[in-house]
Amino acid sequence: MKINVNGIDHEVDVEPNMPLLWVLRDELNLTGTKYGCGVAACGACTVHLDGQAVRSCVLPIAALQGKAITTIESIAKDDRLSRVQQAWIDNQVPQCGYCQSGMIMTVESLLSNNSQPSEEEIDASISNICRCGAYQRIKEAIKDVLTQNQENG
Repeated sequence: MKINVNGIDHEVDVEPNMPLLWVLRDELNLTGTKYGCGVAACGACTVHLDGQAVRSCVLPIAALQGKAITTIESIAKDDRLSRVQQAWIDNQVPQCGYCQSGMIMTVESLLSNNSQPSEEEIDASISNICRCGAYQRIKEAIKDVLTQNQENG
């Protein structure tokens, strides 16, 4: 099968029902996307599919022909962190860090589709689980990005 990941076409020889998560990690060696639960509940495996946040642990590779897949590895551009990644550092969001790539991908998708989400929209979009309970720091990081968006027009 041919899939496009981070703007690069890849040929993979896998079973059509293999979840995208395992193709990314085991076939393409893109290990930033994490395994958490295997049932799309925790969000550690979140990637973008045509710009939308999706849980890769339950998404069969056969469903991805002609789709653009984006992983955490391609969020930084030209050795510059994205605003979300920088806000994560500035607000000291990560504790154990395991959920962070999926959480960042969820927030990146939210903000690319809605540059000024309300508090309710933020709450509704963040369905990822953080075992360390860093939700307040996550919200502070998002607010920092929103402030930057307002300042930069």
